[in-house]
Amino acid sequence: MPGGKLTRLQSSSASFVKKSTMAAHTKSIIVLLVIVTTSYQSHFTQAADPAADIVPKVPTESWTDFWIVRLGLNILGYGSVCLPAWLLIRYIKRSGYLERGGHGCMFKSIRMCVAGDEEKSSVEDGGIKTTSPEAPKGNKAMMLIFCVIGLQGSYLTWGVLQERIMKHEYGKDETNPGEKFNNSQFLVFMNRILAFTAAGVVVLLTNQPRHSAPMYKYSYSSLSNIMSSWCQYEALKFVSFPTQVLAKASKIIPVMLMGKVVSGKTYEYYEYVTAGMISIGVAMFLLSQKEGSGSTTVTTFSGVIILIGYMVFDSFTSNWQAELYKQYSVSSMQMMFGVNLFSCILTSWSLIGQGGFAIGLDFMFKYSTFMYHVLLLSVCSATGQLFIFYTISQFGAVVFVIIMTTRSGLAIFLSCLVYGHPISIAGVFGVLVVFSALFLRVYAQQRKKAQKAREARLASELSSGNKV
Repeated sequence: MPGGKLTRLQSSSASFVKKSTMAAHTKSIIVLLVIVTTSYQSHFTQAADPAADIVPKVPTESWTDFWIVRLGLNILGYGSVCLPAWLLIRYIKRSGYLERGGHGCMFKSIRMCVAGDEEKSSVEDGGIKTTSPEAPKGNKAMMLIFCVIGLQGSYLTWGVLQERIMKHEYGKDETNPGEKFNNSQFLVFMNRILAFTAAGVVVLLTNQPRHSAPMYKYSYSSLSNIMSSWCQYEALKFVSFPTQVLAKASKIIPVMLMGKVVSGKTYEYYEYVTAGMISIGVAMFLLSQKEGSGSTTVTTFSGVIILIGYMVFDSFTSNWQAELYKQYSVSSMQMMFGVNLFSCILTSWSLIGQGGFAIGLDFMFKYSTFMYHVLLLSVCSATGQLFIFYTISQFGAVVFVIIMTTRSGLAIFLSCLVYGHPISIAGVFGVLVVFSALFLRVYAQQRKKAQKAREARLASELSSGNKV
């Protein structure tokens, strides 16, 4: 073969090999891109459809998974309502709009929201104290049993459901790890909307006193109430239910502090003694608790911070409501209606801004058991509030406190029984110290009231004798 032809043949062969190699590389790159694209699409298809998951995936954390971020978002949502409303109320007061007078539905609504009714209501207007004759003793005993069963049944069931919703996985089985519901604000809204409806029905169907309080003043206790409820649900992600119950019992301490700040109240020596006993008992219980496999110092610290927030907000709520009762003589049902009205407004606005309604409703339709739990939780919350007001009106605050203190002890026992919370001897002793202090407090308060009544009666008798 001539040299020229051999050279051209070799060159042609090398060019063919080079082109074949390039084609092979190109095909490999295309196949690799197809595989990557398919895998990428498959990953997001499985993420969108949990039923398509074959291999369990490790859950990734979102920035909204941190409780302090969720708290900040809630505060922003509430602030976007409260700040414009506060500016509007301030403008109305300074502009003299109400002083100029007016007619029509709009003017009356604005006046009711900003200034309230000019005529103060009194007990004689009806709705606060019953004017019906004293019930027979047998009927009184049956009514007391009815109240005890209603309060204990409502709040013990509410406590068990609260822990079940916040600490357990829905849809968990051999192939599915399940998922927890994390939107505490949605639960607060569901509780408040049913309580608002129940209070509205009672207000419409019963004789109530003339309402004189400016409506906007309910928003203060409403805001602190939903914040305390949010903390109550959120804390269960970090601490056990018995720990939360004992923290509620120890809220007497911040209530006393808040009473000094808000109302300038003074307290008796036994109140300081019982507050100290409660602090010691709670400390004993907390120190006796062993950390579980999933708990850490960080989660425990977060739980303590959230519980402190709960106690601060809840103590403000009770003191502010006491001031409203004292200043405007509103009835308990009017208080329940007004507070839950603003609670529904604030929580619904915040949930809309965060997309919480879509998350909550999607979870409800996805897991029917969760839907039943939430509905029963809301029913227990609403009926519990009604039993609270009825019990206080019929038997007084002392009987009510004794019933609810007993309920707290039963709630701890029931939680340990149902969910298997371990508790040591020192922890049991701490619980006994706390509830002994609570009963001692009730006993001392009752003796103090009886002593004041005797002194008043003796002073009245001496005054009558001097006149004679």
